[in-house]
Amino acid sequence: MTELLIVRHGETDWNAELRFQGHADPPLNETGRAQARELAAELARTVADAIYSSDLVRARETAEILSERLEVPVTTLSELREIDVGSWQGLTRDEIETAFPGAYRSWRAGATGWAGGETYDELRARILPALERIADAHPGGSVIVVGHGGTIRTLRAHVAGSTVAEHRRSLPPIANCEVFRLDVVDAAFRGTE
Repeated sequence: MTELLIVRHGETDWNAELRFQGHADPPLNETGRAQARELAAELARTVADAIYSSDLVRARETAEILSERLEVPVTTLSELREIDVGSWQGLTRDEIETAFPGAYRSWRAGATGWAGGETYDELRARILPALERIADAHPGGSVIVVGHGGTIRTLRAHVAGSTVAEHRRSLPPIANCEVFRLDVVDAAFRGTE
């Protein structure tokens, strides 16, 4: 069994403005850096075999702050990126609702909504094999993986056997620097919450 501690990156200005980030690359803001330092202090006694991160700067910065405290190097993987939100990237929910009212209603009902980008099924097909490879590389170990809200929602839905839409309706939003713990046994993911 390998334990994965899946961490959402710290806050960015776009998070504070409620903008869809997707593959855009805004850095952490000061609040986000403070959140990452606070999480690093909480995890200080964690024996991590490795830290992996999305290659987007907000996740990488978070991982580097954890790395400094835990003295474990960071490996970046593009497969751990946030979902590509296509035409919605950089827009707030209000802007999306005004510009794309039908697509916004569709998204609220559980579909993807945006034009271009990825579906949640495509995101799942991208991140699950990456996490399986990480777990295989660290059998019996504990690994920190720094990613994004969409990736964590997708993982939680996968573990629960539900859709991302069902997950969005049934669980609270994922906070910046929140940790979701997963056990990986024989390529099967089990939530430990």
